[in-house]
Amino acid sequence: MKRRNFLVAGAAAFLAGCSKIGKTDAFAAVVDTAESWHRGLHRALGFGRIQMAPEFARSQISPFFRGNGTQQVDSDAYRASAASGFADWRLVVNGLVTRPLALSMDAIRALPQRTQITRHDCVEGWSAIGQWTGPQLSALLEMARPIDAARYIVFHCADTLGGAPYYESCDMDDAFHPQTIVAHLLNGGPLPERNGAPLRLRIERQLGYKHAKYLTRIEAVASLDEFYGGHGGYWEDRGYQWYAGI
Repeated sequence: MKRRNFLVAGAAAFLAGCSKIGKTDAFAAVVDTAESWHRGLHRALGFGRIQMAPEFARSQISPFFRGNGTQQVDSDAYRASAASGFADWRLVVNGLVTRPLALSMDAIRALPQRTQITRHDCVEGWSAIGQWTGPQLSALLEMARPIDAARYIVFHCADTLGGAPYYESCDMDDAFHPQTIVAHLLNGGPLPERNGAPLRLRIERQLGYKHAKYLTRIEAVASLDEFYGGHGGYWEDRGYQWYAGI
């Protein structure tokens, strides 16, 4: 166990410092290799088992779960939908799938639900424990049936940050992980707007910037190159690591 913790801590420390060193082509190649090693290390340490993020007791839930990044969506369409209790909100699942979906909030609430109490770790250095409820992402994907060419899942959001659309992505391993859910409840109540109402991704084995808020569309794709900056996420396009395992 001590060896495991040492290896994971070493990988995390190396990757956390990468953005401070430089942006040369040679260094970028080293970072890409290290990121792949970090991702492989996290999965190899499972010794063939699914690695679960720690879950906590209700008594450990934080008294306040702060928002980060976008906390108010600046669009008339979002405000109108919020005013109606998101009755008209649709979560689209499309891309490289055989059965595209457009799910209402009622349809999402009618699916089998998973509730988990987990810790949110922000790259800025703060953390909070919250109880999240929603269907597993795997259930949505199984309904939509991705084709073999699909290698990644891209999450499209209703908000913009700094004038650019917010988006995120993950590979199929994390998409089908049992703790990866599309949450609509926080601590037993509807998500507040600051926390991503009406739907947000919870991808519990990664840092907070991977947990996309205000979800509007989930897209199965073969490559991330065509999306915005081509690095698989809003923050990744600005130098963050694509795989942010913890």
